[in-house]
Amino acid sequence: MTTRSESSGPFDLTRYTHAVENRDADTMVSMMADDADFEMIDRRTPPSRPSVLHGRDAIAPVVRDISSREMTHEVVNVISDGEHVAYTERCTYPDDTRVMSMTMLDLSDGRIKHQSTIQAWDDDAGRSMQVGDFGMPDDTDDYENAHADLVEIGGRMVARMTLQPGWRWSEHARPIQGTDLCMKTHRAFIVSGTICGHMSDGSELEATAGQTAFVPPGHDAWVVGDEPCVLLDWGVGE
Repeated sequence: MTTRSESSGPFDLTRYTHAVENRDADTMVSMMADDADFEMIDRRTPPSRPSVLHGRDAIAPVVRDISSREMTHEVVNVISDGEHVAYTERCTYPDDTRVMSMTMLDLSDGRIKHQSTIQAWDDDAGRSMQVGDFGMPDDTDDYENAHADLVEIGGRMVARMTLQPGWRWSEHARPIQGTDLCMKTHRAFIVSGTICGHMSDGSELEATAGQTAFVPPGHDAWVVGDEPCVLLDWGVGE
């Protein structure tokens, strides 16, 4: 740990940085304001479409997921003026894959009001043949009426999504994503079922089993009929 300065305000900078380095998610979450915002920019969520979470309850699962991963964390080059904190974080996985991030914290009443993080990591993808297995996904995502298994292959994330009858993005995903419409790009193959997309300009399309679909940012979507919709999405994070 290097180049650290103490906060002149009520925010306990030493406690926070120790929590980051010790993967203490509970402490990190407790130091956030109830209405905190969390913004992440990386190769899957570029600057034009960052991942944004609103509220401590929405942020907590992400912090706990990151903290649960088997890697070391080192906080370096910390600067604080009592109202803002900026720091660099170096992370290393057991296979020696490195992740570097830069974070800015905006503080209010001794708690984190807004967090912005930009991160980049080693990528050896594309140098050899690879096989992904949805039976052993790299990550999973669950929310009401929906489940996703994610596999990283060739430097990209591919998702197998199972959306139950009655699922609608604006009802089930909007509270998590924190935007009025889905701001991600989807390139999908429909394995089974039918899904409908509705763009902000009023245009709609339905895609059913055996078809592929391209859906740009700024849309709502829902399952059509009484059959679950299973799709493969290789536009994840764009």
